[in-house]
Amino acid sequence: MSIMLLILLQLLVLVSCAPPRCDPGFRGQCKPTVEEKPKCTDVMLSYCDDMPYTQNMFPNILNHKTREDAEGSAEYLLLSVVEALLGGECNPDVRMLGCSVMAPRCEKEKVLKPCRATCEAVRKRCSHAFDGIEMAWPYFLDCDRFFVSDEEGCYDPLEGLRAEQNEEEVDGMETPPEYRDDMIKFNHHTNAQMISILKKTEEKCEDIARTYSIGRSIEGTELLVIEFSKNPGEHELLEPEMKYVGNMHGNEVLGRELLILLAQHMCSEYLLGNERIQTIINTTRIHILPCMNPDGHDLAVSGLQDNNYSEDEEEGPRYDSSNVGRNNAQNIDLNRNFPDLTSIAYSRRRQRSYSTDHIPIPDSYWFGKVAPETYAVMKWIRSIPFVLSANFNGGDLVVSYPYDLSKHPLQRNMLSQTPDAKVFKLLARTYANAHESMSTSSARCGSSHGVSEKGTVNGAQWSSIAGSMQDFNYLHTNCFEVTVELGCEKFPAEDELFNGWHENFEALLTFMETAHRGIKGIVKDEDGNAVKGAQISVRGIRHDVTTAENGDYWRLLTPGVHIVTASAPGYAKAIKKVHLPGHMHTAGRVDFLLKKAEIEPDNQEEEGSIPPMGNYDRFDPYNQYERYTLIADVSQNRPESAKKPWWWSYFILPEGPDPTWLLKHH
Repeated sequence: MSIMLLILLQLLVLVSCAPPRCDPGFRGQCKPTVEEKPKCTDVMLSYCDDMPYTQNMFPNILNHKTREDAEGSAEYLLLSVVEALLGGECNPDVRMLGCSVMAPRCEKEKVLKPCRATCEAVRKRCSHAFDGIEMAWPYFLDCDRFFVSDEEGCYDPLEGLRAEQNEEEVDGMETPPEYRDDMIKFNHHTNAQMISILKKTEEKCEDIARTYSIGRSIEGTELLVIEFSKNPGEHELLEPEMKYVGNMHGNEVLGRELLILLAQHMCSEYLLGNERIQTIINTTRIHILPCMNPDGHDLAVSGLQDNNYSEDEEEGPRYDSSNVGRNNAQNIDLNRNFPDLTSIAYSRRRQRSYSTDHIPIPDSYWFGKVAPETYAVMKWIRSIPFVLSANFNGGDLVVSYPYDLSKHPLQRNMLSQTPDAKVFKLLARTYANAHESMSTSSARCGSSHGVSEKGTVNGAQWSSIAGSMQDFNYLHTNCFEVTVELGCEKFPAEDELFNGWHENFEALLTFMETAHRGIKGIVKDEDGNAVKGAQISVRGIRHDVTTAENGDYWRLLTPGVHIVTASAPGYAKAIKKVHLPGHMHTAGRVDFLLKKAEIEPDNQEEEGSIPPMGNYDRFDPYNQYERYTLIADVSQNRPESAKKPWWWSYFILPEGPDPTWLLKHH
């Protein structure tokens, strides 16, 4: 017991001899530790040394404690390579915007925050560039989180850059920039890059260009259209509308790349005062869908990467004509997926006064497998009064015109022409003759050479198919569409894209101008009101077109004398004789005035008239659209794929968490 007591006493002595602990409640015992307040220091981050200020402060807005912490971060690594990643786009705007957060401006020992308006302007201008490399907009450039309003006392981090740009604009006012083909990049584009280019083109030519979506693929990729017009987004009276569609088959990619190039070319040339391009855009509303089958394209690209590389490195990638990626993600051939209205047209031929226009979609069609890409294009075709169209495929070098389905009882290949055969032959010849080599015999390739004539061929005579897009256009709407086969190489190498562009460039423009052939006009009643849905008939051609919302119409015709009739329920017919000279390359103006006609109560249908096959406006009676939208939404919200973007490994740092904020779909 005494021993234990002794030990306790010794411990007590040791404790009493220990230095007193720091207690702010007792003066003089010790001095409390005082943390040093952050101070303004010189900007030492090398990628931020051109900012319009010289001092910054740490910890910064992202809570990097020191300059060394900031330099070792994934955020700073991104700023150091962003120019190369984006191919020079938005440089140095994005870098300087990031520096305003990582090296925040400091004045009088106080941090000043950058302006939200500047951030929003840069994001609007540059977000497409990040989309092009499948990278998310950086979290530290969140305009609401790290930037403030003018009222809160912000500064413009790009003020010095803007001053330099203004000086350059003044210096270069007398020498306008020149457009050259070598400014366009002749390379294959991913779906994200394609969308980025279209949106960038829209921004560059905002007065004449507009992008809009017509739907999504089965995997959720946007089907993006770019439109050119002097008033984008509006249908203008008597201005014809035409469209180009590419990449319907995912592995046939030349059309896709040509249409991307065409959009960039038209924008640049319009701005530079090219009179021909300006005339086309100012008088025509042009819609370009570069890719109808983005999922098939992705599959085709991955198939080439996996299977088509030569063992000999000097030979480089070897592209073949396999069918990998031809169909969509549901394994549906989109050019066999439209309603088969051609069979219905053939069944009407026995009728005395049969017609081949505006045939309704049978309800039975919707019980089959309708691809969302097909659905989107059908709805698009129905919503705009298209006059002319071309669909770009690959695998041959020829222009094919309707019908695609043979009239042979067993559907064997056989010449099967529409009532507008003369017009379709003119359209096909127009493209083939303007092409650098398509109409010459030496250029023929593929299976069409036995039946084609100077680069043109009837689809059914070449290869009979049901459910094609060009037959649907003609039989369901006012639109005349041909199919352009761009060459036997379905997936040409990048070094062949330049030749493909120059072979087709003139034909692409000439075909657009063809939308102005034939006649156009307005149908009104006696009170001057437009008559919507009036029928415009041409004697000898059993195919009518109808007037649009404002009573205007366009009717493609070949040169010659035509008897044209305008009619509508409740009105008496109006008839005119029209002469179109061979040298006339603009549409002749032919207006009609319809007078009210008395309708007898017991009025019987005209002898030989076709009984109605259903309501033309009856589209999607089983609400497929809702199902497709749900599928696309699910596809977009799928868990992140195991395959990361090509740049991902570069940003993985030895210490610290993976920068998943760079991933778009994390």
